[in-house]
Amino acid sequence: MIRSLLVANRAEIARRIVRTCRDLGIATVAVHSDADAAAPHAREADTAVRLPGDAPADTYLRGDLLVKAALAAGADAVHPGYGFLSEHADFARAVRDAGLVWVGPPPEAMEAMASKTRAKELMRKAGVPLLDPLDPAGVTAGDLPVLVKAAAGGGGRGMRVVRDLDALPAALDSARAEAASAFGDGEIFVEPYMEGARHVEVQVLADTHGTVWTLGTRDCSLQRRHQKVIEEAPAPGLDEELRRTLTESAANAARAIGYEGAGTVEFLVSAAGRAYFLEMNTRLQVEHPVTEEIYGLDLVALQLRIAEGAALDAEPPAPRGHAVEARLYAEDPARDWQPQTGIMHRLEIAGLRVDSGPADGDAIGVHYDPMLAKVIAVAPTRAEAVRRLAHGLERARLHGPVTNRELLVRALRHPEFEAARMDTGFLERHLPELTASATASDSASAADSPRGGDDDRAVPLAALAAALADAARRPATVAGRLGGWRNVPSQPQLRSYRAEPDGTEHEVRYRLTRDGLLAEGFPGVRLLSADPGRVVLDVAGVRRTFEVAAYGDRRYVDTPQGGHAFTALPRFPDPTARTEPGSLLAPMPGTVVRVAEVAVGDRVAAGQPLLWLEAMKMEHRVTAPAAGVLTALHAATGRQVEVGALLAVVAPEE
Repeated sequence: MIRSLLVANRAEIARRIVRTCRDLGIATVAVHSDADAAAPHAREADTAVRLPGDAPADTYLRGDLLVKAALAAGADAVHPGYGFLSEHADFARAVRDAGLVWVGPPPEAMEAMASKTRAKELMRKAGVPLLDPLDPAGVTAGDLPVLVKAAAGGGGRGMRVVRDLDALPAALDSARAEAASAFGDGEIFVEPYMEGARHVEVQVLADTHGTVWTLGTRDCSLQRRHQKVIEEAPAPGLDEELRRTLTESAANAARAIGYEGAGTVEFLVSAAGRAYFLEMNTRLQVEHPVTEEIYGLDLVALQLRIAEGAALDAEPPAPRGHAVEARLYAEDPARDWQPQTGIMHRLEIAGLRVDSGPADGDAIGVHYDPMLAKVIAVAPTRAEAVRRLAHGLERARLHGPVTNRELLVRALRHPEFEAARMDTGFLERHLPELTASATASDSASAADSPRGGDDDRAVPLAALAAALADAARRPATVAGRLGGWRNVPSQPQLRSYRAEPDGTEHEVRYRLTRDGLLAEGFPGVRLLSADPGRVVLDVAGVRRTFEVAAYGDRRYVDTPQGGHAFTALPRFPDPTARTEPGSLLAPMPGTVVRVAEVAVGDRVAAGQPLLWLEAMKMEHRVTAPAAGVLTALHAATGRQVEVGALLAVVAPEE
């Protein structure tokens, strides 16, 4: 029996494992980097061990330190979670060699699937359907588009879609470099890229007595940069023959390598309905909650019981209902998915299952993945589950860095998604409409909206509410705080706010008169009450409530129809705040991992990559803003930069 478990991971998955261990009566040991010293997973475990340093390579990727921590804390088992060392066979062996229980598959099974190229050879022998790889040197125009993929690792790293034959050499080089940096293995391969395909996977669970369960299918087609964003179970729209092919192939794959524990077999399903093996993840998946919800299981508890030698029942329970999961990231989809940092003042999502990493008041840093939480809705039907999830996300209170919340809500309500007509190109194809600014350019007609400001005119109303709440923070009566009625007409109160993240500025002018609130551009809007945290307006006869929170110069306005973030602007901006034209500033804190072959004095084209930053496990290109001459380059490989740091200057062409 496992009595004490070390969780060799962090954030959401570490908290998830600790929660199950608490239910099972198992003591827990957390590990934490210096950056995670105050993180929830370290606070919630019974014991915590420091891993000196911040970077993953110095902490969570140090198998020797993790084994040492387990022994020092008296743990008798190790659970790797997902990511980091969860699929490293050498780490699993080190855990076992130290006399500890490894909560995962045998190292030999992990090695069999560690390389995607070797895994495909094994699957071919097991009769699992495959896409035939292509010789990179022999790719022709007729083979396009193709996908360049890293043989090791996952999570979208080391992957490139190539649609132009001339672009293939550069894609091979960059994928190889990224794979070597991310996984320590630069092996890559090329295969056909299937347009319009779906990403469907099968959850498997196998004990040490020969029983293999397949727990239905999951659709994970909504992806950005080959990383999943929205997942659901069961995968909709599959006929019975295709479902049987998928589940039988997954079971055959698990048996072929002597698998034990929880794992996932992933497939591409073509538009014609044919399935092709992608890879097998020899660990728990991020999206495992949707399977748990429809089968009524705790997969972490089952992992632990299998590690203790327990046998599974002959057959799994029958599934019920439908579950959908959305990954909430600290990132800006409208700006090339740039990860965001800062304090997460509040993360509150009511009525749904929320598996989160940070808690209120935690800092979102640059060292790790930007996922904040997984939000899961379950209902008897797919339509109801999708509706519940979109509604819950829309009403969430997210006070902190910019997130992808709005994109998630719009994607869930998109006609193609509602009709289950999605594929892996969905987000790329619809990104402009999913990230279009909700800020209205004309606030004058806000009160005239038939929905009372629920549409794109909602942002000016939220800015008005922020101004009224700010005024209400001044000591005095409500009337006095809002300017009060006076016998001589006064000048309007003036407040300015910048909507985040799109940067649109809103100037709010209002007066409180004998007849009530007069706000320029908002005819017919009446003030019912105003407090520092709550403003109630009558908008075209409809009562609207705005919850307002202030943190420094940031304002967060929450309504039942969605949330809005603003920066309160000073009345007199600093005239010295200037940036040289053509300056390229670091969009986020990170590390320069590559610099293009350019030199000061070279002419560059608009959009030409100049360097690459790595932040939060992702690479981001920094490109020339316009055609011109490179007049300064302040970047070198390995340099750590803060947000706003000057990286280069391109003098625009006259």
